[in-house]
Amino acid sequence: MKLLNKSIKYLSVSILGIVTIWAVVFYVNMLKEIKSSIDEGLENYKRLIIKNAIKDPSILNKQYFDESFFTIHKIDEQLALSIKDRYVDTILLMQDADDIAPEPEPVRMLITAFKINGQYYQLKVANSMVEEDDLIRELLLDVIWLYIILIIGIVFINNIVLKRLWKPFYDLLNQIKKFHLGKTQKIPETKTNVKEFTDLQKAVNTLLAHNINVFEQQKEFIGNTSHELQTPLAIATNKLELLLEQGNFNSMDAENITEVYQVIQRLVRLNKSLLLLTKIENKQFLDNKTISINEIVKQCLHDLEDIIAFKNINIIVENKFDLKVNMDTSLASIMISNLIKNATFHNIENGKMEIIISDNFLEINNTGDIEKLDEKLIFTRFYKSNSKSSTGLGLTITKAIASLYAISLSYNYKQTLHCFKVDFSQKNN
Repeated sequence: MKLLNKSIKYLSVSILGIVTIWAVVFYVNMLKEIKSSIDEGLENYKRLIIKNAIKDPSILNKQYFDESFFTIHKIDEQLALSIKDRYVDTILLMQDADDIAPEPEPVRMLITAFKINGQYYQLKVANSMVEEDDLIRELLLDVIWLYIILIIGIVFINNIVLKRLWKPFYDLLNQIKKFHLGKTQKIPETKTNVKEFTDLQKAVNTLLAHNINVFEQQKEFIGNTSHELQTPLAIATNKLELLLEQGNFNSMDAENITEVYQVIQRLVRLNKSLLLLTKIENKQFLDNKTISINEIVKQCLHDLEDIIAFKNINIIVENKFDLKVNMDTSLASIMISNLIKNATFHNIENGKMEIIISDNFLEINNTGDIEKLDEKLIFTRFYKSNSKSSTGLGLTITKAIASLYAISLSYNYKQTLHCFKVDFSQKNN
């Protein structure tokens, strides 16, 4: 989720909580103010009723609530002295213009006592209140509309104002994503007067400049080292070949020279493999294009048909799907070739190899040693099961290529078969 959208999410939840708390506090305060205002009116009604009762004693006989909304009852002195002014919420039957019959309505009532001409009376004065359920309903609607308006305002500000504010950041981010060591010449740059973004740009550019410098030094070191190693190895190989062609030595000497020759050839392969692995880890390839895995498998089997025929390996290829991926052609060929070579060289005579190509998977299963390989070490550098001639880097290079393209590479041993599975599903997504 993008930062802008995530900010909307948190703001929406926060505002909902704030508005909800505000609504409760507002409701309580508003209800308190309404009751306080009604109580002041009831107190005024009380004084007017008592004043009118002194002038017109007939008022003292009003014992039922009608349009006047008050009642008076004669009480004894002891009860009258115990009564203090009290405000209560109660229900009275009332009939509005749109009511067919009287309906119970909430009222605020003052209960008090007074004395006229030596007699004590209890007075109840009522005043209609705003119905609490109507108040809650109206307040809820107002809160909902307030929340909707706030969210619309935030989304508008987020997508118009903040999007412009964050534009330099996303420009810089896109440039960093497209930046490749050894290929991209221009350092990422964006125009902005926001201090945080300029600080970020300076930090990124400083880091990139340092990495470019280290990369160039490493690239130069690798090239020089490879070149310096290849020259003496080539000279040693040529001299040994000439020496073997002369044949002026006994069988023991010939055997020793042959062993030295094999060691030098292994050093040549090791040098090339280490150089290739370093280039992969430094991402010096990445000339990506759409390629067919089926075609690469077919070519690899064709290149190895002599050794396959020599070991009489039964090849079974299941092309369930024309699997195409976006990769560097040379890296894809190296990755698949290493797996098929591994399944060929470590196979047994009269063994078998199964290659299954589905919509997102490539599986290579082969017979070989009856013991399972170490899953934790099989893809590490210089791990070798039983081959002395192997450099121990083939599967390491394969794993490095897979990791470079976010491809899952796994090993399993089932039913006497060594199974390697290449999962391109994450790569294709």
